[in-house]
Amino acid sequence: MPTADSTGATLPAPSDTEIRSRILRQAASIGLAVSPFALAFGILCAEADFRLIEAIGFSSIVFGGSSQFASALVLADGGTVTAAVVAGGLLALRSLAFGVVMAPALWGPFWWRAAVSQLMIDESLAVGALQTDLRWRRFGYLAGGIGVFVPWNLFTILGFTIFGGAGDLVTSLGIDATIPAAFLALLWPRLSDPKQRLIAGVGAVVAIVGAPLLPPGIPIVLAAAAVALLRPWRKQTSHLAGVS
Repeated sequence: MPTADSTGATLPAPSDTEIRSRILRQAASIGLAVSPFALAFGILCAEADFRLIEAIGFSSIVFGGSSQFASALVLADGGTVTAAVVAGGLLALRSLAFGVVMAPALWGPFWWRAAVSQLMIDESLAVGALQTDLRWRRFGYLAGGIGVFVPWNLFTILGFTIFGGAGDLVTSLGIDATIPAAFLALLWPRLSDPKQRLIAGVGAVVAIVGAPLLPPGIPIVLAAAAVALLRPWRKQTSHLAGVS
């Protein structure tokens, strides 16, 4: 579709090659941006005495930064598998909404849609949703997903293998501090309004208060439950604000 510049002059529509190149640049830049978080996740797995295959499994099967960190942190603290699954699963629930948004662009047989749903993350949605044409939305989604999947898994392996067994180096360089910071950085963009930040703050208080009193993993589950209970309040207040 032709566009107009600031003077009102009509500009020629970009070619397929130009659109494809732009989308690939977007995907590559996002993949590069998330790589340090994957490195931190690999370090977390190594410090928690996970096996390499377990770290790879997290990054390739779970494939969701905040869910991975939540589950791995619970397990690293001695929490149960159930608590880890609940913590990670609650953070992954937003993928249901992502699927609704992208479904029109991901046409095809069931096996294809099931396969590409593995790439349903914030970054693939962001690249796909930027495009106005369904064909390019599909391409953007796949480019964004693969553009993150490859470096995410690569840097998980690098973090695990390079810093695995180098606990003193990790501590002396302050790399261990990047793990909770990376978790927070992955969560913060999802907190797009004051009510979301308030609810997240309540969850954080519940987790902090419960940490010294309850078994590992339980405080996170209780915090997630508190957040789930407060979500209807956020929707109700948002609706009332819209009515007024």
